[in-house]
Amino acid sequence: MGLELHLDLLSPPCRTVYIFAKKNGIPFEFKEVELMKGDHMSEEFGKVNPVRKVPALKDGDFTMSESVAILLYLAEKYKLSDHWYPANLEKRAKINEFLLWHVNVVRPLMVKDFWLKVMAPTLLQRNAPAEKLEAVAQEFNAALDQFEKIFLQGKPYISGKEISVADVVSFCDLVQASRTGQNMFEERPKIAAWRQNVESYIGLELINEAQKAALSAGSYSKDSMDPKGVEWLTARVKLLLL
Repeated sequence: MGLELHLDLLSPPCRTVYIFAKKNGIPFEFKEVELMKGDHMSEEFGKVNPVRKVPALKDGDFTMSESVAILLYLAEKYKLSDHWYPANLEKRAKINEFLLWHVNVVRPLMVKDFWLKVMAPTLLQRNAPAEKLEAVAQEFNAALDQFEKIFLQGKPYISGKEISVADVVSFCDLVQASRTGQNMFEERPKIAAWRQNVESYIGLELINEAQKAALSAGSYSKDSMDPKGVEWLTARVKLLLL
């Protein structure tokens, strides 16, 4: 039994895993899990990840979830080039530091922004209140200031002169946020240059391949959703609007 990656490419963390595996020539079977259709609630997927979140990995009898953990597992198992996840203790520690900051600071903002700007109008047929959107925008600006001044510091990549797992994780999330209107590239030349470096290294063909589903106009339509899931999705949106 070979490596299986259970992914929905509408999800930035799933796109991160997909891009990383493809770029490094890691052979895997792509198991599509369409969240909008409720595939993650199936009995079959529950055996791979009882938490019912994507991405998820199955490698023989071994299973795991969480995108960052999956990336590190792949880097270690396939003995990838050292720059992805360096053996040097201090370099690895700094990458871990960034990854923990990113998933605790940037990713929740990206998710909140998406739900307010995309899912609220889709499910409730009305826009989120302006004050909610403005609050997220201010938090995003503060996070981008930290990213630019503390972690990036004008370097080509987050960890220095070479790309690492940290860049792929941050790239996929920030590009997603830019599509919902967060202005992070036009007015921030250092972040824009970093994005260009990442795109050049990974290649636009692979990036576009991973993003194809997310760019489809009907990807987030209510008609594409599982009727059973619309109720809990709507409840989640309403909680954000409180």
